[in-house]
Amino acid sequence: QVQLVESGGGLVQAGGSLRLSCAASGRTFSSYAPGWFRQPPGKEREFVAGMNRYGVGIYYADAVKGRFTISRDNAKNMVYLQMNSLKPEDTAVYYCAVRPAGSAYATPNAYHYWGQGTQVTVSS
Repeated sequence: QVQLVESGGGLVQAGGSLRLSCAASGRTFSSYAPGWFRQPPGKEREFVAGMNRYGVGIYYADAVKGRFTISRDNAKNMVYLQMNSLKPEDTAVYYCAVRPAGSAYATPNAYHYWGQGTQVTVSS
């Protein structure tokens, strides 16, 4: 069992930065691969960033590539999403999730545990 709690969301102007954090509980956290998803208003949940269990493979959606960075700190049971050069279209609820190692990184159904989400609003 893994529990995830996101933090760090808020209101920011276009061009600004935010760093989302995801605190994980559970002794098995390090055996899972983390990812970030987002759900814009009125739209379906979409993949943002993911990494494999050991952090060697890292993947980004085209819309955020070059602006967002995913990282993890297993010693602290934390996952992060650094978001730079934010745009109004990045406005969404952002979710942290974890999936078993080796499963598809961009597929929501592959993720077994989810956080409650944190709101990010980017004003123009």
